[in-house]
Amino acid sequence: MTDRPCILVPIRVLDGESIPDGVPELLANAYVVLLGYHVVPDQTATGQAKMQFEERANARLDKYESILRDAGATVERRLVFTHDGQKTLDRISDEHDCLAVLVPNGTRPPEEVLVAVRGTAGVSRIAEAVAGLFSSTDVAVTLYHVTETNETDDDIETFLNGVRDRMTELGMDASAVDTRTDTEQKRLGAIATAAEEYDALVMGESDPSLTTFVFGMPAEQIADRFHGPVFVVQREASESS
Repeated sequence: MTDRPCILVPIRVLDGESIPDGVPELLANAYVVLLGYHVVPDQTATGQAKMQFEERANARLDKYESILRDAGATVERRLVFTHDGQKTLDRISDEHDCLAVLVPNGTRPPEEVLVAVRGTAGVSRIAEAVAGLFSSTDVAVTLYHVTETNETDDDIETFLNGVRDRMTELGMDASAVDTRTDTEQKRLGAIATAAEEYDALVMGESDPSLTTFVFGMPAEQIADRFHGPVFVVQREASESS
């Protein structure tokens, strides 16, 4: 059994966002950093907004924290009033050394999760996140790889078997991990299409960036095409530099 993976769950707490159905079950084995944040106009002081809205924001966070704890998660919460949501999210993630951020879209209680993998960078952290979240559950995991023109069948098999072996070392049952490949060259579109058959998606930060998912840019990418929850596993600092 792995240690609980640290997952950042950002909620625009005063803008109608909440914890959707299915998300508490996804996070039952996680250490959740529940970030309630509100982006304040540049002309408004963050301290002023805090005095005006803190009580209402905390009341909502109380409810969301209770929902996550009741599902089994360990929860630490933060409330931030900020002029820059992107910088706040990155800062909180760094401060807590979060393994992944969750875009908390709704889903049914999870049964099948798609895990998009490529190359070797970040794969160990993806395996750590998946095993930590799902090794003690009945969730079935599918490793999904969009092949590149210079890859042979042996290369692909070796790569996917290596990822599966790493997950089993971390506690996953090998029988719960399947593999799937696609030759579609438009990789992000292929992932978005494949993800529609699953309850949640796990992928690396570079596919595209964490902030692309959270803030909805660009519009044609996965965050807009797949409306289920997305775990974006962050790269280590050495990989990001």
